[in-house]
Amino acid sequence: MDLSEQYREAMVEEQIAARGITDGRILHAFKMVPRHLFIPEVDPFSAYSDSPLSIGSGQTISQPYIVAKMCELSDVQGHERVLEIGTGSGYAAAILSFLAKEVFTLELLRSLHSRAEKILKQQECHSVHCIEGNGYEGYEEAAPYDVIFLSAAPSEVPRKLLQQLKIGGRLVGPIGRGEQYLVKIQRDKTGFKESRHGAVRFVPMK
Repeated sequence: MDLSEQYREAMVEEQIAARGITDGRILHAFKMVPRHLFIPEVDPFSAYSDSPLSIGSGQTISQPYIVAKMCELSDVQGHERVLEIGTGSGYAAAILSFLAKEVFTLELLRSLHSRAEKILKQQECHSVHCIEGNGYEGYEEAAPYDVIFLSAAPSEVPRKLLQQLKIGGRLVGPIGRGEQYLVKIQRDKTGFKESRHGAVRFVPMK
């Protein structure tokens, strides 16, 4: 086991499992994805720290525990089609590729889109489709989705995203400007039901 694998094992045990994430599939995904490869110009030790980190262009890679918590709230069982808004580094999409059947990830910034697409291909994340586009519009070509996963924070949930959820689907992500909350929105035949799951801090959705 090399140093990066040791750091990754420690991250999963100390930052994720120790905080109550018990789903074996989620823990396995975090052990399998080499986080340090998704962060430019960072040493492996820092890459597995308990914090968000800069990836350039004013964007960040989220704290590992928060990504794991969002995966838990998403309740992805393996058969789902997922839309991620805000590819960023590509790390969350790589994690989701271990949990879902198919992942569509949308990034507005061309430089981040190109870099993430390259790394995801190198990591053989064949179920991930990288799309350059506006997250507020979603991606109607592959809708409807079982899960929509927000990796950046809008001030309120875009109506177009909610419309791209299946009946029975759920949207998970940060909402708000200034104060932000991690929310889960579930769609049923009668409409949408929202629950809050703690304060968070993400970069704004552009």
